[in-house]
Amino acid sequence: MSGYVNSIETFGLLDGPGIRNVVFLSGCKLRCQYCHNPEMWQQQGSKMTSEEILEKVLRNKPYFKRGGGVTFSGGEPLLQKDFLIETCQILKKNGIHIALDTSGVGIGSYDEILKWVDLVLLDIKHIDENSYFALTGQKMDEVKKFIEALNKSGKKVIIRQVVVPEITDSDSYLEGLVTYLKQIKNIEKVEFLPFHHLGFQKYERLNIPNPLKDKEEMDPKKCEELFAKFMKKWKQDEK
Repeated sequence: MSGYVNSIETFGLLDGPGIRNVVFLSGCKLRCQYCHNPEMWQQQGSKMTSEEILEKVLRNKPYFKRGGGVTFSGGEPLLQKDFLIETCQILKKNGIHIALDTSGVGIGSYDEILKWVDLVLLDIKHIDENSYFALTGQKMDEVKKFIEALNKSGKKVIIRQVVVPEITDSDSYLEGLVTYLKQIKNIEKVEFLPFHHLGFQKYERLNIPNPLKDKEEMDPKKCEELFAKFMKKWKQDEK
């Protein structure tokens, strides 16, 4: 079986524990206004088999110490479910730790996919139905199904929240996020990622309208302050 692979990053340090190979699978249902990988919206790119990915990964396996391994990202890896399942099965047979970086918006088979995954990096787009649709162009139905399967799986979860000025940076949003995350089990960590302009040139190159072209970047220091405020609310809520 083969799948559409945009690229494979070696020695990744930001997409799960340890040193990782990050496999970017192309295709995504969402059209997030702050997306920095619009070139991966369509299912295109190089076609690779599961065995070819394994071959590349095994070259770097000696570096997978202290919890390293492979992270599937995108785009949205859940859209290539059969290819993802087969590749995960082959990697697990070779003792590779697998992380899944996802928005939770795929096409089903979530229970089967999660059998082969060790860690889920779940990107929270928005916590409100109407705002989620305005931000992504999709309803929240599919992510609800994924969260249900995730909770049943018992797999470890890292939450990722992109912080965008005037969209996800208010006190009311932080309070709502604390409440929203109560429904997700086994959260080990929450990460705030500041909105930036690093992908803006891709919109120009692809001639795609950029809805946030006039939006200022999130100040990293302010993002840290918001995260500290969130964690205080999070810990208070746990008591």
